[in-house]
Amino acid sequence: MRQFQLPYIVAIRSNHGVLMPKGQRVRYNRWHAYDQPLAEHPTQRRYIREIIFGQRRPIRYYQITKGSTDNPDRADSWFIMTNLAGDVLLSVGRQYTLRTWIEYGFKQVKNELGWHDYRLTEYSSIERWWELVFSAYLLVSRHADAFQHSPQLKGENATVSSSPLLPFNQHPFWELGMTWKSALNNLRLLRQPHCCWGWLEPWLQVFPIPELIYGLEQLMNWMDTFRLLPRPGLKGPNVLALKVA
Repeated sequence: MRQFQLPYIVAIRSNHGVLMPKGQRVRYNRWHAYDQPLAEHPTQRRYIREIIFGQRRPIRYYQITKGSTDNPDRADSWFIMTNLAGDVLLSVGRQYTLRTWIEYGFKQVKNELGWHDYRLTEYSSIERWWELVFSAYLLVSRHADAFQHSPQLKGENATVSSSPLLPFNQHPFWELGMTWKSALNNLRLLRQPHCCWGWLEPWLQVFPIPELIYGLEQLMNWMDTFRLLPRPGLKGPNVLALKVA
């Protein structure tokens, strides 16, 4: 995250080490109270204090507790560090709490994409499977963002030539929602002809049906014309096709 200059708030252990010049000391600032909103529960009073190792640096350290401030219990307190600038003392704790909901949502996504559905024993193969899951997650996420900016979802008038969703969105199971799950559903619909070809192609070698073969090939070609994402490095109407073969 430092290499890419991204803002972050991460948890650290209580024994996290920080290098300091000789002669400097660790300073624990006084506690400050703040109210933490909780889902389906009343707000909870919590306390936060900054821990300064020698002199204040771009990376800052905080301790948060929801128990006693005289002698914080390990079970009720935790430590975080952040590179956020400015006066973040009373906001950094609330921002860090968003991690719970992000992790929960990401867990649902990983399960939906088959994060634990591998039947592998070698760790390198498991890593490869996870790489495929992450690639699928990126593909769906980018399309989910593009679906949200589609003229039809915004209630704007769109013609066949101006909307990349037409005529694909005329499928009876196509979802016009703006959620990640809706994007996943629609991309799965676009993959169906290719999946059907994979299932039927061995039988079509045994029982050739030229009309069915031609129809499936034509349907797959139509699916390959679906374009929604901008192609990196190009300007204008150029867009990136969804390759599902």
